[in-house]
Amino acid sequence: MAMDRRTFLGGAAAVAGTFAMPQLAQANAAANAYFNGYEQDNGFQYRRTNLNRIDPVWRRQMVKYFSDEPPGTVVVDTQNHFLYWVWENNTALRYGVGVGREGFKWYGRARIDRKALWPRWVPPPEMLKRQPDLPRRVEGGAPNNPLGPRALYLYNNGSDTGYRLHGTLEPWSIGHDVSSGCIRMLPEDIIDLYQRCPKGTGVLVLEHLGASAG
Repeated sequence: MAMDRRTFLGGAAAVAGTFAMPQLAQANAAANAYFNGYEQDNGFQYRRTNLNRIDPVWRRQMVKYFSDEPPGTVVVDTQNHFLYWVWENNTALRYGVGVGREGFKWYGRARIDRKALWPRWVPPPEMLKRQPDLPRRVEGGAPNNPLGPRALYLYNNGSDTGYRLHGTLEPWSIGHDVSSGCIRMLPEDIIDLYQRCPKGTGVLVLEHLGASAG
């Protein structure tokens, strides 16, 4: 029986799809291993992080930390992927974070002038230009909302910098340069930090701990 070009291409695509399915299943299984059920929070739910899959260095912990910043300040060390909430007696609560990839990094001082519980996500115009298939708006609590359960908005001299501290749907991204400049945290960690940081909290984002900032 003769096979026309359309039939051949359709069959080839089906075969390719068959070969791709095991890889897709493996990728989904690998991603799902980072979660451990669901957690209810203020009328919505998020996927609870399986901390057994998170390197202990990225887990929330109290550490020795020497800083000239006053207690209650947030300091982000982008090079080493840590966020510090400065505490007393040369200590800090340290969180592992994901930071901006090359070309999307930002350093300097800011202030948390806005906080949002289950924030909606509206991608900025420059992001839509790079990724035109993105949705124009994702409501808070939606399972595909990349901000997760909380967002802390960074302002400088009263103007929104466009950068945020927020949750993530990809716990495996913690400890990496992955974002478009914002600071990603595990959902449990951004909920914890949200409770500790009132509006007006100072934030210092450093290229590395030895950097200076005006």
